[in-house]
Amino acid sequence: MLRSQFKNVVKYVAKQSNLKRSISSVKFESSKSNNNKNFFAASIVSIAATAASYFLFQPNLANDEAATISNRKISVEEFIKHNKADDCWITVNGNVYDLTDFIEMHPGGTTPLIQNAGHDATVLYNKIHPKGTIENFLPKDKQLGVLIGEAPKIEIVLDDKEKERLMLLDHLPSLSRIQNIYDFEYIASRVLSDQAWNYYSCGAEDEITMRENHYAYQRIYFRPRCCVNVQDVDTTHELLGSKASVPFYVSAAASAKLGHDDGECSIARGAGKEGVVQMISSFSSNSLEEIAEARPEGSTQWFQLYVNEDKNVVKKTLKRAENLGMKAIFVTVDAANRGNREKDIRQRITEDHDELDEDHSVRAGSTSGAMPSFIDKRMDWNEIKDIISWTHLPVLVKGVQRHEDIEKAIDIGCQGVVLSNHGGRQLDTSPPPIEVMAESIPILKAKGKLDPNFNIFVDGGVRRGTDILKALAIGGKDCKVAVGLGRPFLYANTGYGEKGVRKAIQILREELKADMRMLGVTSLDELDESCIDTRRLTGRDAINNIYNQNYYPMTPLKFKHE
Repeated sequence: MLRSQFKNVVKYVAKQSNLKRSISSVKFESSKSNNNKNFFAASIVSIAATAASYFLFQPNLANDEAATISNRKISVEEFIKHNKADDCWITVNGNVYDLTDFIEMHPGGTTPLIQNAGHDATVLYNKIHPKGTIENFLPKDKQLGVLIGEAPKIEIVLDDKEKERLMLLDHLPSLSRIQNIYDFEYIASRVLSDQAWNYYSCGAEDEITMRENHYAYQRIYFRPRCCVNVQDVDTTHELLGSKASVPFYVSAAASAKLGHDDGECSIARGAGKEGVVQMISSFSSNSLEEIAEARPEGSTQWFQLYVNEDKNVVKKTLKRAENLGMKAIFVTVDAANRGNREKDIRQRITEDHDELDEDHSVRAGSTSGAMPSFIDKRMDWNEIKDIISWTHLPVLVKGVQRHEDIEKAIDIGCQGVVLSNHGGRQLDTSPPPIEVMAESIPILKAKGKLDPNFNIFVDGGVRRGTDILKALAIGGKDCKVAVGLGRPFLYANTGYGEKGVRKAIQILREELKADMRMLGVTSLDELDESCIDTRRLTGRDAINNIYNQNYYPMTPLKFKHE
C-alpha cells in the first residue's frame, strides 16, 4: 500500500509542478554553483508546496501508514560509496535514504538528487519541507537507517551578492530602531534571496490590484471628535468567540521558512504571546501539527482550507484541523486558477530558447505555479454547504469580492466572509477589499441582510493602525469586523523570527491606541460610519509629480555595519 502511495505522490507532484525540464537543465559548475544552488532551492519550494498539499489531503498516509526509520547503523564510509545515479543514497537529519528508484520519477529532475548522492542534504531539505514529508512518502525499505558520523556536504561557492546578503543578516538593525511595518518590509527586501523576495512581494500581472489594496485606504479620511476623555482606550476585540488583544489577525501566507528557519512556528509563538489570532495556510512550510504544537496555551488558530476534488479527503482534513485545536475553517474561493505572477516566474527562468512551451499556463519553475493545481475547480455554493455540515467549527468563505456573494454566504449559513483578492496575487484589477466593504455594507443593510453577529473580515494592503480603524468604522455595529495582515508578518518574521512578529504587533497596537485617542474614541465598539468620510474612496487622484519630487521621504534604516 505504501509503495503505491509513493508512486502516486511522485506522479501527482510531477504532474502539478511540471518542473522536470527546468531543473534538470541546471549544471552544477563551479562558476555558477551559487546561482544553481539558489535556483534549486527556489524551484524545490514549488515541489515541496505541492508535495505538502498532497500529504495535507491524504491524512491516512500521513497518520496511519507513516514509515519508521530502521535501527540499522550506517557508517560514513559505507554511505559515501552510494554516490551515483544508479546507487543514490542521501542523508537528512541523520537518517539515510535510498533514492535510487526515485531519481527518474523525481519531479525536480535527476540532477539535484545525483548532485547530493553520498552527501548530507539536511540544510536544503529542512529549509522548505514540512516535518515528516520524506518519512511519509518514501517506502519503509528505502529508509535505511541512522548515519554514524558526519557526511560530506555540497560545497557552495558564494558569489558577492550572496556574501553581502548573509553579511546583512549578521548586521540586522536593532528592533528598537524599527518604527513601523514598512521597516520590516525594507529589511526583508535586502536580506531575502532574490527568489524568496520575488515570491513574497509579487502580485499578479501589472500588480495594479496589489498596489490599490493599500492606496484605497488613503482615500478614506477620518472625522475626529474633540473634547472626549480618552485617557483609557481599549483595543481588545472578539474574533469568532475568541478574545484577542487587537482587532486584527495574522492572515494565511505560505512558505514562511523562506524568511526564517522556524517558519510558521515562530509566527505562532509571537502571535500567541501577544494575544493575536493566527490563520494557518494550507501551504505552510511547517506541518499543521508543528504549528499547532508551537501555539502558546490559550491562544487561537484558524485553518485555511483549499477544497480537494476528493470529498472524503476534505472530510478527513477537517477532522484533522478539529483534532489539532483549530477554531475556525476558512474556505479559499479566489484561487481556482493560478495567478499570473510574472515577477516570481521571471526570476526562475534558467534557459534561453525559442521553442513554444507545450503548456504556457503551467508557468514551470515558479514557486506560485504549482500551488492551486489540485483545487477543485467545480466547487460551488452547494459544496460550501456540505463543508458546513461536515464540521462543528465556524465556516467562513475567504476571497469574496462582491456584495452578491456576501449575501449568498449569509443565505447558506456561513458565519462570515473574508473580503480578499489574495493580496493582489490572483486576478489583477479586481477591486480593493476595502472598497468592496464600503460598497456592500449599505446595500446589505438596506436589504435587511446584515446580522450584528455575522463576520465580515477584510485583508490586503493593511499597513497602519489607521487602516484597521477605517475598516472597523465601515462595518460599524451592523456586523463583526476584523482585519487580516499576511505579508507584514512574513516580513517581520524574516530575520527576526518570534521577536519580529511580536514587535510588529506591538507597533500596530500602539498605533491603534494613539489613533483612537486622536479620533476621539476609547473603545472599538464606538467606531461607525460617523467616524469616516468615504466620499473619495471610489475616485482616483492624478499624481502630482512636482510635489512628489520635492517630498522628502523617511531615511531607510541602516544596518549595523553601515
